[in-house]
Amino acid sequence: MSKKRRQRGSRTHGGGTHKNRRGAGHRGGRGAAGRAKHEFHNYGPLGKHGFKRPPDAQTDVLEVKAQKLDEDAALYVAEGLAEEDGDAYVVDARDVVDDGHEADVVKVLGGGQVRNELRVTADAFTAGAVEGIESAGGEATLSERAEVADGEPENTSDDDNNEA
Repeated sequence: MSKKRRQRGSRTHGGGTHKNRRGAGHRGGRGAAGRAKHEFHNYGPLGKHGFKRPPDAQTDVLEVKAQKLDEDAALYVAEGLAEEDGDAYVVDARDVVDDGHEADVVKVLGGGQVRNELRVTADAFTAGAVEGIESAGGEATLSERAEVADGEPENTSDDDNNEA
């Protein structure tokens, strides 16, 4: 049976009381009427919106410029954050960056000039950083943490027992 047929004999055809379908009074006005009082169109929607990546899927990368390591090398030695080996400064990037040991990756960026011989250990280097450090007679070494991340996972399962 159609809706029209079902509504026969009903005074308001599903519209509630007899006052409801007369003009816009039932709706509180037409359009954006009443926006300063009873219909708050000027405010954005409440609640949470969008997508938030899970924290375990995020990688915390801290960056430091090779030029800054070069300029502050003597300061790092004075503070006990780096060592002096002959003419070279031995610097671990994790030690000199704020919260470096809490970060997932500490990356050395290029740009600027490196004048002193630096032996830098970090999790990642840009090509420009490696070029700048090596052009001054230093060396850029990947940390053990970076080598473990880049290497293939160890196969701890016994292949003889896992044959299907």
